[in-house]
Amino acid sequence: MSSLDDKVDSRVNLDNLYRQETYTDLGVGTIQCLRPVTPTGADDPSRTPIFMGAAQIMTPGGMLPVQGEIQAADLREACLKFPEAIKAAVDELVQQAREYERERAGGIVIPRGGNIQLP
Repeated sequence: MSSLDDKVDSRVNLDNLYRQETYTDLGVGTIQCLRPVTPTGADDPSRTPIFMGAAQIMTPGGMLPVQGEIQAADLREACLKFPEAIKAAVDELVQQAREYERERAGGIVIPRGGNIQLP
């Protein structure tokens, strides 16, 4: 019988390290920058940073966190593209919710036929 250690690979991928930076305007939302670094912690200019936008939207059920990737080369561009990224993330959530509703509606089975007598 193998142990859990044999099944879980807990090694850090030294070729895929990022430094996490968080920026906020203390109002609309947050932009997270994942900046590529080398195994020594120095910036890795051979890879591009990844920007993620996060916000909360009000729904009838309460606040809903929304997050989406922002295609940008730098922080200024990420700030300018923030609304577009959040809108795309909201649109995707709406589409997923509609798909979920369709799946649930399609799961209802109504028996037909037979001679059922109700009391």
